[in-house]
Amino acid sequence: MFSPEELTQDRFLDGRLTIAQPRSGYRAAMDPVLLAAACAARPGQSVLELGCGAGVASLCLGWRVPGLRLTGLELQPAYADLARRNAAANGIALQVIEGDLARMPMPLRSESFDHVIANPPYFAPGGGTAARDVGRETAQREATPLGVWVAQGLKRLMPGGWITLIQNADRLPDLLSALALGAGSIAVLPIAPRAGRAAGRVLVQARKGAKGPFRLLAPLILHAAPDHAEDAEDLTKIAQSVLRCGEKLRVFE
Repeated sequence: MFSPEELTQDRFLDGRLTIAQPRSGYRAAMDPVLLAAACAARPGQSVLELGCGAGVASLCLGWRVPGLRLTGLELQPAYADLARRNAAANGIALQVIEGDLARMPMPLRSESFDHVIANPPYFAPGGGTAARDVGRETAQREATPLGVWVAQGLKRLMPGGWITLIQNADRLPDLLSALALGAGSIAVLPIAPRAGRAAGRVLVQARKGAKGPFRLLAPLILHAAPDHAEDAEDLTKIAQSVLRCGEKLRVFE
């Protein structure tokens, strides 16, 4: 487990949440915050996060929507412990189960949820330079195929439940192929750093068993200035409302 000396205390949602994260391990940034903002969970519903890490996405969602039954599945014991500690420190109920989603732990096999959210690893196996930290490498490098993440998420959904994922834009064809096997009403939100720039990420949402049409939404632009000219923050109004104020992304409605 992480010792206090190995952790930093990081502010999310403009300090509404304080999350302990490893100094040299996997560190969450804006992606889990965007993931939480895209989930349309309502009070009283249940949400499962696959690969919850230190718990940032689940806790951002729990802060915005009180009364949720939140569950996280995490492969790495040290991060699962950290997610539990972060939940307790922020006063948000989050059950965290340790295990491999490819071999779903027994406590989850008989469960079904209204929503499943996930931020699967972005980097393909064997490509690029491996991270020096094992925890960071495990969180970022794909070991379990993306299609298995989607399939396992759909299995854990109630009929008509929603799955929401954030992923590299170049993996969109893989996501759509996997979702087509059990979901419909698919909506894709490209996320671009600035106007006129290619999307680096996509948020994808789909409904289990649905037959609704595919929707490609207008891109979410994160920064207002055309170029990064200085260190001052230049978030667009919608990005600021989500990343700083914890508001819901309503573009999927």
